[in-house]
Amino acid sequence: MTSKTDHKQHRIVVLGAGYTGMAAAVRLARRTRALGTQIVLVNPTARFAERLRMHQTAAGQQLTDFRIPDLLAGSGVEFIEGWVTGIDPETHLIDADTPHGPRTLAYDTLVYALGSATDTGAVPGIEEHAFTLNGQTAADRLAARLAELDRGGGTVTVCGSGLTGVEAAAELAEAHPGLRVVLLGRDQPGSMMGPKAKAYLDAALRRLGVRVRSGVEVGKVLPDGIELADGEILRSDATVWTAGVRVSPLAAAAGIATDERGRILTEPSLRSTSHSSVWAVGDAAAVRQRFGVIHGTCQSGIPTAIHAADQIARTLRGREPRPFRFGYIHQPVSLGRHDAVIQFTRPDDTPRRLFLTGRRAIAYKEFVSSSPPLTFRLSTRFNLPTRMLWMRGGRATA
Repeated sequence: MTSKTDHKQHRIVVLGAGYTGMAAAVRLARRTRALGTQIVLVNPTARFAERLRMHQTAAGQQLTDFRIPDLLAGSGVEFIEGWVTGIDPETHLIDADTPHGPRTLAYDTLVYALGSATDTGAVPGIEEHAFTLNGQTAADRLAARLAELDRGGGTVTVCGSGLTGVEAAAELAEAHPGLRVVLLGRDQPGSMMGPKAKAYLDAALRRLGVRVRSGVEVGKVLPDGIELADGEILRSDATVWTAGVRVSPLAAAAGIATDERGRILTEPSLRSTSHSSVWAVGDAAAVRQRFGVIHGTCQSGIPTAIHAADQIARTLRGREPRPFRFGYIHQPVSLGRHDAVIQFTRPDDTPRRLFLTGRRAIAYKEFVSSSPPLTFRLSTRFNLPTRMLWMRGGRATA
């Protein structure tokens, strides 16, 4: 790596401008403004990807084009468009490829918010033959393929019966009624929900014409089909892979302590267990609570970002950081544009009796999906109270 650039201000670099990275950057800018810090946000593209809505893009809907510099306007955060290629936690240097060539960035504090993506290495053939919802480009590519199939018909297979797979299958079936949509998975759709909410979800999938096959395992994705683990071949004109996620290998390659999945191991405050200058948030962090390690969602990711930002500000003022506390409150699932189901949960994500359906669920889900960009803009002007995280499904201590 190149030599470290001199800088006088305490420089905080945030890697990744997804939900967690954006939340961390704008919160840090507000919390540390009086300290004269410099906040730098690095992301491969200038467009903010609404991952909660990628299934809508895949269905052919035109979403708002949120630009990261616009969302950061007035915050004082410096945005750098670039792909991070290496981290040296000993010299506090980051290498990035930018549109203007290679660049080396120095940091005093690093917030690692690189998130996760669909695991395209789970079985052979995904990388070559399957579509994913890994960002705007991937969703646009799927939308173009579905438009082609509309002209002649065909089968679309969604692999993965988790909530992402359910939302994708429902959205595609509603937007393309002439196509045969199949949802494949090891588990039944909505298996984590209570019986009544699950029954509603099942009925909605039937109404939309989604064929569900549970208890199956994919062995290989083919150019025009899927080979199951038992050897059965299923024809598929477009295969959408939503099962499993992977994180960036950068942290492990840099020698930062990670778990077996490559997520950074954290202290209760969300600081790295191996490097005190590194903090990890969102899907990239192995955050343990009393009920276990939290799983990656926007619901849990944004609270980790807000908490880490607040604790970094505390440490810069000479105070000890506080532990992160979180509990889930809901599982919001869209079922096309005209239906939804919201399963409310206990803090450990097990279902409560309460759930919403129909119009109230649609409004609730739309609020959840649309709130992050508005929150980022408000956060550049106000120190939003941590209790507002309940709106997005999380709770944390400030």
